[in-house]
Amino acid sequence: MWMNHPDSNPKNESSSKVLNPTLIKLGLISFFADVASEMLYPITPIFLTTVLGASATAVGIIEGTAEAMASLMKTFAGSWSDRIRKRKPFICVGYLFAALAKPLTGASGSWPQVLFARSFDRLGKGLRTAPRDALLAESVSQDQRGAAFGWHRLMDTMGAAIGPLIAILYLNYSTNLRPIYFLAFIPGILAVFISFGIAEDKVAEVKIVPPKPEWESLSKLPKNFRRYLLAWTLFSLANSSDVFLLLKVQAAGISTPKTILMYCFFNLIYALSSPSLGGLSDKIGRKNVLMGGLLFFTFVYLSFMLATSEIYFWLLFASYGLYMGATEGVGKAFAIDLLSEDRKATAVGYVGTFTGIATLFASMVGGFLWDKFGAFATFLYGAAGALICLIILFFFPVKAGKLPTN
Repeated sequence: MWMNHPDSNPKNESSSKVLNPTLIKLGLISFFADVASEMLYPITPIFLTTVLGASATAVGIIEGTAEAMASLMKTFAGSWSDRIRKRKPFICVGYLFAALAKPLTGASGSWPQVLFARSFDRLGKGLRTAPRDALLAESVSQDQRGAAFGWHRLMDTMGAAIGPLIAILYLNYSTNLRPIYFLAFIPGILAVFISFGIAEDKVAEVKIVPPKPEWESLSKLPKNFRRYLLAWTLFSLANSSDVFLLLKVQAAGISTPKTILMYCFFNLIYALSSPSLGGLSDKIGRKNVLMGGLLFFTFVYLSFMLATSEIYFWLLFASYGLYMGATEGVGKAFAIDLLSEDRKATAVGYVGTFTGIATLFASMVGGFLWDKFGAFATFLYGAAGALICLIILFFFPVKAGKLPTN
């Protein structure tokens, strides 16, 4: 094992506290990065279609290509990080790529240039995610991982809630969309500066080996990890983009500003619930909290089939935030629990790659079902995927309140 576990490192006094300096710095980095990204979330489709004249097909190509790149890079970067025993370089470079991509997008004169900028942005996300989450897991003891990921999600998602509000504020003063991409560079580069201050354990005489994605070793990973990966991938195959939730709201006649506010409200609930639900997973088990989150997801998707009133949508977005709080960070902690201590980044990388690619498929299927049969078919498909994953997890060989074993 190449990196000291927090429990066995007497120098790592901060491991006794969940809110240690490493976690706080990683949370601030994610906060500013998410402010930068999410303030552009409602702007980019408008920028592409109205300013650059891109078609809906072009928008799909851009998002599909960019997200595919991020998903494929996660296993590559996770494996590489574990092999060279380093986290910080991936984090710094990953957030730098994301920051630089913002003004590149704003300066674009055609949609292929936006494709390059978005791919550059997602390349950064793929590079940083698994090493960052591995470092986060290493900053606390094993029985505090759920809480640690929950607190990180709180800070991360608060940025996702504030970003769209900045976009609304900006649109009240200007209809020129290009400057906001340069404005987004400011919080993006702040995240980079904070990343330089991250400390990670020093390992003597580290031999840097060539990066190699270890796809061929998947069959050699523990059975429980592969079973969990299968369950979450099956769910991801039906878990389409949140864009469909927003489309459903707009189809019900809700104004665009209110739709964006609902999205902010969802992120706020997600952020505030993450620490408590992550900590709960440390006490009653990751499996139980994940199953509860999947029940919320099923409720939300089945309810979206019938929802028409504004107050109903507000309640559903709150429930959807609870689903995210119960699954996003907890799911990563669960994956890390299932692999050995020297494969943390690899664990997160595999989950990110498989579920990311599956989500792309889900969005394509969701769009097809929406066009062919109506919105109800898209949401019914998602609910069915959640129930299948729920059944698999129900029979997962982990006792309540116990961390899983290989």
